[in-house]
Parts: sequence; C-alpha cells; structure tokens
Amino acid sequence: MAPEAWWGASAAGLLGLLIGSFLNVVIYRLPRMMERQWEQEVAEYAASRAAPEPAADLAPAEPFNLMLPRSRCQSCGHQLRWYENIPVLSYLALGGKCSACRAGISLRYPLVELLTGGLFFYCGLRFGLGATGAAWAMFCAALLAMAFIDWDTTLLPDSLTLPLLWAGLLASAAGWIQVPLVHAVTGAAAGYLSLWLVYWGFKLATGKEGMGYGDFKLFAALGAWFGWQALVPLILMASVVGACVGIVLKFASRLRAGGYVPFGPFLVGAGLAALLVGPDTVQRAILGPLSP
Repeated sequence: MAPEAWWGASAAGLLGLLIGSFLNVVIYRLPRMMERQWEQEVAEYAASRAAPEPAADLAPAEPFNLMLPRSRCQSCGHQLRWYENIPVLSYLALGGKCSACRAGISLRYPLVELLTGGLFFYCGLRFGLGATGAAWAMFCAALLAMAFIDWDTTLLPDSLTLPLLWAGLLASAAGWIQVPLVHAVTGAAAGYLSLWLVYWGFKLATGKEGMGYGDFKLFAALGAWFGWQALVPLILMASVVGACVGIVLKFASRLRAGGYVPFGPFLVGAGLAALLVGPDTVQRAILGPLSP
C-alpha cells in the first residue's frame, strides 16, 4: 500500500482521537440531558394540571449541554485546563488521576479515545479520506457512543439512532457505501419490524418487555448501512455473544437488578465486526450457500 495511504489513515486516526474525546462528553452528558428534559416536561405537565397560582421566580439553571459547562473532575469539581484534555496523553501524564484532588480517572476515557482513533484509522486506510471513509468513520463514532450509553443506562437516544438511520439511507442514495438504495430501505424496514415483532411476541407470551424501542431503531440503522441481506448474520452474532456474556455475568453474580443485559452493545459489536471483516464475509460464514 502506498505511503500516502498510511499517512492519510494516520491523520484520520489522530482526528479519531479528538472525536473520541468528544464522545466521552456525549456518553456522560447526553443521558443526563435527556433526564433533565423529562423532569422538566413532567414538572410543566404537573403545573398545567394544578390550580393556577402566581408563578414563583426561579433562578435560571446552569446551562448543561454538550458544550457547557466545561469538563471538570467529578470528585472535586476542578475545571480541566486545555492541556489536561489532550486525548490519551493527558491521562498518561496525570497518571490516571485528577491534578487537583488526585482522585482516580476512569480508564474508559482513554479507551474510548483509542477505540475511536483505531476505527478512524481503519476507515481511512480501507476507504480513503473521501466521502466513503468519512461516512463509515461517522458510523463507527455513533455506534461507540450508543454502546457505552446503553450499557450504562439502558437508553439508546433517538438523537443518535435516528440520524444514523437517515445517514445510512442518504449514504446509500449518494453512492458513498456499496449498498443499493432499495436494499438499504428494505434493510431499515426489515430491521425495525423484525425486532418489533420479537418484542411483542415476547411480551404477549410472558407479560414482560424483553428489549426497548431503541434496539429496533438501532437494528433498522444497521439494516440501512449493510442492507437487508446482513440482518440475519448481524442478529445471530449479537444474540450469541449477548447470551454468552449474560451467562458469564450470571455465574459471576454481576447481573443488574432484574437480571437483564442491554442488547444495544451487542448489536453495536455485530455492526463493527461486519464493517471490519466485510458484510459479505459475515454472510458467507454464517449463511453458507444460502447467502447470495
């Protein structure tokens, strides 16, 4: 491979490290932003149902979004300086501890940065620095954010799943990915409908909810990016790995209250695996002669 390709992929990897630093913010703040919005909506509804009273003057809440406030230590509130926010390097220089209170910093932060950088490097090396490489890099970044959010909170935000779905359809329509538009549309519809049917079948049979609606939307997004032919291999990979992890957690007494394991991270893992080895390879390995 030409040296220019390696240099380009390295530049993409450095960009991925920076994007990974931002993903850490998204993973931590986005669920809390959603909770604040729900609390505000409930409070507004309760106020609308109550007897009218003079409105109390409330102090405006501190802005809390993906940009404000600036990153700070969760233990002591120390606001991070710019040189304490350099991906991976700052973590190593600080020894994994806050510079003010010396509280430990989670290893997840550099891990997310390294994962994002590695995936961006791969996309740049395999697809180049054009629209195709950028599309798949964005795909990887969105999946990583969703995997960690779902593992932490069992939430798959619409603000991530739906843009990823539409991005897959638009990338197919623009010819940035090698999935015909009809296959992408069919994959999105079949992905959503298949898990929707599983959800209602399980609920009618047991009276319990086996998964959330976010899983339907994520699987629909994977169908848009890989086409309907990849749906069976993807769901098989996610289900088998998820079941194995669930069994291990059960024997280790590490299951959460209620004994559930979020399914989204395993759908994400299947999607990333399909990207790394190629969806055609996955289809042939699992479906054999039935694969087109």
